[in-house]
Amino acid sequence: MIAKLTGKLDSAGRDHVVIDCHGVGYFVRCPARTLAGLPASGEAVSLSIETLVKEDAIDLYGFADPAERDWFRLLMTVQGVGAKVAMSLLSALSAGDLANAIANEDKATITRADGVGPKLATRLAMELKDKVGTMALGRGVPTLTPAVVPSLAGDAAAADAVSALVNLGYRRPEAASAVEKAIKKLGKGARVEALIPAGLKELGT
Repeated sequence: MIAKLTGKLDSAGRDHVVIDCHGVGYFVRCPARTLAGLPASGEAVSLSIETLVKEDAIDLYGFADPAERDWFRLLMTVQGVGAKVAMSLLSALSAGDLANAIANEDKATITRADGVGPKLATRLAMELKDKVGTMALGRGVPTLTPAVVPSLAGDAAAADAVSALVNLGYRRPEAASAVEKAIKKLGKGARVEALIPAGLKELGT
């Protein structure tokens, strides 16, 4: 099984690239966002690869980084989502946008992807909502927005406190829970300077 390809970009099409690895050209399907970040033909390129083996073919799917590939795998665990739909989702939405849309059950955003209707968008949100907090968001992608934690939505200080705890290495669900507990003790309107140490205390630091 091929997990990574590093070589020279031979050519690129609407939905694929050909990577020359020591004289062997590999045909790799890629989402639009990965294609948009590729170098010029003849330059070095490296892609994380997901290999799908079928009865009549072996298909390679390439991604900018392992996090994007992990999202591809996760999306295909949902009934009705095959490789084509998963690629469509990753073409239409960044990993961060996709995570936010699923966590917030934002079906309008999810249906931006070709081939994804309201019913499938609902299924994606329902089946993956509890899993997005464990997913990496890829290189250069911001962390989830405050709305991922409904009870903290609209509270900028709480959102900043959660982000600070995440940057310290805590998982977002744990950080959000700690900040929620801190707010209950300190009261609504507590400043971020107070919420961060209170949140750390709740986390047992």
